[in-house]
Amino acid sequence: MIKGASGQYGRVSVDRLKWAATQNRIGLGLAAVGRPGYINLGRDRDLPGERTVEALRERSHRLLDEAYARGVRYFDVARSYGRAEEFLASWLDGHPEAVVGSKWGYTYTAGWRVDADVHERKDHSVATYDRQVAESRLLLGDRLDLYQIHSVTPESTALTDDALHERLAVLRSRGVTVGFSTSGPGQAEAIRRGLDVEVDGRPLFQSIQSTWNILEPSAGPALAEAHDRGRFVIVKEALANGRLAPIDQEALGAVLAQPFVDIVLSGAATVEQLASNLGARAEGPEEYWARRATMPWR
Repeated sequence: MIKGASGQYGRVSVDRLKWAATQNRIGLGLAAVGRPGYINLGRDRDLPGERTVEALRERSHRLLDEAYARGVRYFDVARSYGRAEEFLASWLDGHPEAVVGSKWGYTYTAGWRVDADVHERKDHSVATYDRQVAESRLLLGDRLDLYQIHSVTPESTALTDDALHERLAVLRSRGVTVGFSTSGPGQAEAIRRGLDVEVDGRPLFQSIQSTWNILEPSAGPALAEAHDRGRFVIVKEALANGRLAPIDQEALGAVLAQPFVDIVLSGAATVEQLASNLGARAEGPEEYWARRATMPWR
């Protein structure tokens, strides 16, 4: 178990994230199973035909059980992932080493429909933060270790809103790590702008979650800079929303090989996918050439 400054199990802010990464550098995200509609490929094959709340709750719990049994300790949800926070919250009892990250800034609007015109609405205002942090706390209580602004872009008001920054600094003072995730072609600029945000002379954001994969590696230099400046780095969409699923272990291994990555998320929708994802590992130059040398001529 992790010990806090008071000797009690639990709230050590970013230290809990760092500890989770020492247990397993792969974490589990529930974006694909917390709601009936998502953009990942293969969902008709991967999910139950009837995507009821109970069916996806059961699927989420199976994935969480399997991940925890295999040593995964970081679990990722968001307010906009349908009922993902609820599913995770109902599983947490009996899993004291689970480290939890969630996100605010998008509101789920699909009403548990796959065919909704709009599935989520983005709003980085103080009012949305106040509402959603209360909602997250109601479900997750003091198990919330990391709270991130969801999908920050260079033009996001979340990077310039002093009132919001003061709110986030209060949350940080209560032992929750404050971070942000990024999205879109301007990830690198958003990351660098976020690194410079300070409250009372201290950097506000301690964790950054960004898309990086072998098809879209453009955020790499900015993430390396963030890591060098002491930020915890989480990589999402390592399989490009299913486009790289046929080579999942190689694609995840490529992420794990990046020195700036602390944790990479599996977005598995089935236990079989999760097991395959967890078989990924980084392959360094020496191992690459050693394996090459053993390949027979045909």
